[in-house]
Amino acid sequence: MNVLLLRLAGPLQSWGASARFTRRTTEPAPTKSGVIGLLAAAQGRARDADLSDLAALRFGVRIDQPGTRIKDLQTAHHGDTGKAMPLSDRFYLADAVFVAALQGDDELLDALLSAVRAPVHLPYLGRRSCPPSEPVDLGVRRGVPLKTALTKEPWQAGAWHRARHTHPHVRLSVFIDAEPGEQARADALRDHPLSFDPRHRRYALRAVTATTVDVPTLNPDHDPTAHLDPA
Repeated sequence: MNVLLLRLAGPLQSWGASARFTRRTTEPAPTKSGVIGLLAAAQGRARDADLSDLAALRFGVRIDQPGTRIKDLQTAHHGDTGKAMPLSDRFYLADAVFVAALQGDDELLDALLSAVRAPVHLPYLGRRSCPPSEPVDLGVRRGVPLKTALTKEPWQAGAWHRARHTHPHVRLSVFIDAEPGEQARADALRDHPLSFDPRHRRYALRAVTATTVDVPTLNPDHDPTAHLDPA
């Protein structure tokens, strides 16, 4: 049982699971469809390619740094006619950091790890205007279940955010694909990708469970006495 981990951090992110007319919102955490889209692009898959193997991966995400929700008013013009398009409200998460996890077939996870390390198309965090601030791959954790991988992974928040916490552990929110027996008490989110074909994008409902995990605030390799004079 292996788990691929991704660090999703950047100045702006936007993970929309629904859009209504000119209002483009964002979820508070990365969506499964958005992360699957990132991986499919890294592998160079066509928009109308079969996504069933990627969609079958069990997905989870940990909120290491929630960021700030902001709104941008955008204008656009039609490329052929120059006619002004309707104004739109677009929402983003600023200065957020997440750890996304995908559990599934070992061979597929290894192929995805290679793809994110040398992507065909550069990854972006929900929208093309939202590039990551650093490499996204954290590697593959082998022989551990999804929640354990998300619990044991060191806290990925920025140094300025970590400096605000003086306790030895921080409690982080986690959202994971529900197991069959958890469906009745899970929330539903329409972000399970069926097709990214621009002619007919399709998404199914996904059952999601919410929980928390306690993660150490210090890197386990950190030695607070390293800079002291041994004399």
